[in-house]
Amino acid sequence: MRILVMGGTRFIGVYLTQLLVEQGHEVVLFNRGNRPAPVEGVAQIHGDRQDADDLKQKLGDERFDAIFDNNGREQRDTQPLIDLFNGKLQHFVYVSSAGVYQKSDQMPHLEGDTVDPNSRHKGKFETEAFLFAQSVPFTSVRPVYIYGPQNYNPLEAWFFDRIVRDRPIPIPGNGQHLTQLGHVYDLAMAMTQILGNQQAVGKIYNISGDRYVTFDGLARACAIAAGKDPEQLQIVHYNPKDFDFGKKKAFPMRLQHFFADIHHAQADLNWHPKYDLIAGLKDSFQTDYLANEGDRPPVDFSLDDQILKSA
Repeated sequence: MRILVMGGTRFIGVYLTQLLVEQGHEVVLFNRGNRPAPVEGVAQIHGDRQDADDLKQKLGDERFDAIFDNNGREQRDTQPLIDLFNGKLQHFVYVSSAGVYQKSDQMPHLEGDTVDPNSRHKGKFETEAFLFAQSVPFTSVRPVYIYGPQNYNPLEAWFFDRIVRDRPIPIPGNGQHLTQLGHVYDLAMAMTQILGNQQAVGKIYNISGDRYVTFDGLARACAIAAGKDPEQLQIVHYNPKDFDFGKKKAFPMRLQHFFADIHHAQADLNWHPKYDLIAGLKDSFQTDYLANEGDRPPVDFSLDDQILKSA
């Protein structure tokens, strides 16, 4: 297939591009051109997707069998692509988020669960609804928390920063909230499994790891990945309502149970995660955090110190 990847030079796009090329597809990236292509020889078209006229000018004469939209956040980001290519594609794969789900007493989240109209990800499910309405042959994936090498969100690195420096780990609540992480390679592999799969057309899939973990358990898993004794961690629990952090985040995850069922993706896509949590965190620690000397520069622990002083 000739495939357009929106983005392609950061995190998910890097893994996805590498896998698609390995599988024999012709891949074209559309991005601002601030970073090199992750695979030598892959074509890039430079432009600004936020500028609909620029996007149409740069892509108007192109033909693709499939499009992966990795970085569309709002319907207005994706609509120009559909205006250009609807009726000409075999598949449109959209990266949504499990963050669209309404908080619920019943877990794990299923693909048909109610979405939260006030979610900061509401543009994602509005885009999904738009794709349905336009009869686009699309599939949407809803990751939970994504981790792995090149992660630009401070998720596992938040824990590594404290563990390698022998700092206490301040965790909100009682540390027993359940959550779920999925390795970026596994997400990208699931996305490639969608191509050519007619059973996946018109469906939404939760994508993540196949087990859940508590906040405290995640801290201990990160310690193991970093070669530390998890029993020696000093975990400090606190009530976040006792503090005013302003717009700063003292913890990288939402304070609630947050995990999703992935069985539909496993069944329909013939996909299963390669990485368990410990193996995935070791991959991230060794090939990214240490390789990029994350253990060396100073880190701003001012919010930690504020918490620890009160605790």
